[in-house]
Amino acid sequence: MRYRLLLGPVFIAIVVALAWLDGVLDRATLPESLRGLFGGRTTPPPGAVVLAASVVIAILAARELAAILTANGIPASKRVVTLAAVAGLMVSCLVPSTLPAPVAAQVVGTVGAAVLLVALGYYSRHRTVEGAVAAAGGTMLAFVYLGLMFGFVAAIRREHSAWLLLWFLMTTKGCDTGAFFTGRAIGRHKLILWLSPGKTWEGLIGGIVSSAAIGAGGLWLLHRAGEAGIPPVWAGAVAGALFAVTGQLGDLVMSLFKRDAGLKDSSRLVPGFGGVLDMLDSPILVAPVAYWWLHFGAH
Repeated sequence: MRYRLLLGPVFIAIVVALAWLDGVLDRATLPESLRGLFGGRTTPPPGAVVLAASVVIAILAARELAAILTANGIPASKRVVTLAAVAGLMVSCLVPSTLPAPVAAQVVGTVGAAVLLVALGYYSRHRTVEGAVAAAGGTMLAFVYLGLMFGFVAAIRREHSAWLLLWFLMTTKGCDTGAFFTGRAIGRHKLILWLSPGKTWEGLIGGIVSSAAIGAGGLWLLHRAGEAGIPPVWAGAVAGALFAVTGQLGDLVMSLFKRDAGLKDSSRLVPGFGGVLDMLDSPILVAPVAYWWLHFGAH
């Protein structure tokens, strides 16, 4: 609890600072010598800071995922798993929007096929088949989970402002905070005892209420600040409830990974929180939902 109370505000401040810096770069002017690298743009591409931070986070998370796979008896290489995660993240973010949709889909599929072939070749390099298929499967899990799915965070930033991305992250993580404190205070009825003994139905309800409040309040602040293209306030409450339920599913997915490997936390990198994967589990699953909600149903 002490570490959560001490480090929680620090992490929030870091995320807000990154969003602010990313927004500042939107208004920066590229030197003429660099404009050719960005298709003649006079300003940096949106989300440069978010993408850079995402790559660092994906690398740290991939190493934890490799450790989880290893603990489960799968001979996963940290280098190969990390390569797969970064490849999935980059291909999900850097495919030019000018490409026709079928071609873009084939680019993603081609990179996925290349990652699979590299993994199969690496894990069978000693002329043995033992564990090669399972390890290649774990590599593809990293490609999809930490690459393509996590890439939706950068995709949200590419199409929306840094502050709307911050709203999505704060709304999603607000469920974790609300569920934690509500569960500790009044939690009595276990949610899924065999998978996550600490979670309760009361905590889930508290998390949904918390996310709905943050979702509506955050959009109200963005409207007050004059941000363009912001969904109505009432939609923020609906999105908050949707993100909360999806985020809790993401938390349960990570619990499944860890319990299958006999682990309590993905690592001890962050005192009081566990590892990077423990902090990412809800945003990773919510990001695709948030992207399509903003794309189709936000207005």
